Amino acid sequence: MRKLIIYTLFVSVIMSQACKKKEEIQTPAADTVAVAKASVTKASFGKLPDGQEVSVYTLKNKNGIELQVINYGAIVTSLKAPDKNGTLEDIVLGFDSLAGYLTPAPYFGAVVGRYGNRIGKGKFKLDGKEYTLAQNNNGQHLHGGLKGFDKVFWNIEEAPSTEGVALKLTYLSKDMEEGYPGNLNVEVLYILTDNNEWKIEYKATTDKKTIVNLTQHSYFNLTGNAKRDILEHKLTLHADKLVPVDKVLIPTGELTDVTNTPFDFRNETVIGARINDKDQQLELGLGYDHCWVLSSSDSVKLAASVYEPTSGRYLEVYTSEPGIQFYSGNFLDGSLTGKGGVQYKHRYGLCLETEHYPDSPNKPAFPSVVLNPGETYSTQTTYKFSTK
Repeated sequence: MRKLIIYTLFVSVIMSQACKKKEEIQTPAADTVAVAKASVTKASFGKLPDGQEVSVYTLKNKNGIELQVINYGAIVTSLKAPDKNGTLEDIVLGFDSLAGYLTPAPYFGAVVGRYGNRIGKGKFKLDGKEYTLAQNNNGQHLHGGLKGFDKVFWNIEEAPSTEGVALKLTYLSKDMEEGYPGNLNVEVLYILTDNNEWKIEYKATTDKKTIVNLTQHSYFNLTGNAKRDILEHKLTLHADKLVPVDKVLIPTGELTDVTNTPFDFRNETVIGARINDKDQQLELGLGYDHCWVLSSSDSVKLAASVYEPTSGRYLEVYTSEPGIQFYSGNFLDGSLTGKGGVQYKHRYGLCLETEHYPDSPNKPAFPSVVLNPGETYSTQTTYKFSTK
């Protein structure tokens, strides 16, 4: 009997040790599914013609979403987000190397300014004095001129953020640069949050009365790696009114109701459903290239959302700005070869540019874009990524 008890105790100890070892072996397996650590890294991206070194900064959040930024043009060169199966793919247009961005590219991923969008005939007045800007788009001024903020070198440094990882980008636009008055100190904060948001905070101060209207010009294609055009994307715009334009795409000064027009996206609508309708505004813009007046007066509101059914990717846009320019990539024509050797054909990308209305300096009824000394220009926009 005593031998049986000793044997039983021996077997029990052996089994206990075996179970303990089994638990120890399983523990590292659990670690392999732990949440990734957010990070910011820096690498070389080439040199400008004047020899200045351009760097690419890679921000990753805890969920693996990745945002790449260069200090030329404050350009977002890549934004990788998961589809409904968890596959990470690039959802913005751009180039594999710096050389692509030094050609006459259509503002891929850049911060544009001092004035995003168009100013009629490149002229505006402040306190009775007329200022003349470059006429770089069909006789009109577009996106800051010949060398706007998309073509300058920005200082970049990592910035603290309680929401995720962040970069602070700064640039001094000197008095009369591209014809704009005042030394303008610009600060743009890019934050990649752990809630899968790309937050952009813009600030600017001036020493002379001037005008400012900054925006971000990324071209989105939620199919991932630009597999096809954006015409099957489904768009919602929370806007009751449109800013109609004339034949050179300068606002007429009216704000028209979108009801019963191809510009009514208040309910989710396939982008390609009405883009070829017989409509004067569509014909003038060669598709959608217009500013919508956002309905809500909230300080920050949901402006737009885009859903791509095949990938399941869903993008929401929140902003403090009064308007949003939806551009359907009408001037892309296959002549540009982008990342991975993809030809960017007609309507292979869409832009959702949060902004004040085009030509506001010449339209007194539009919300003001004037910035005075002692004031701080401050706006924010958030692009939020998910699937459904």
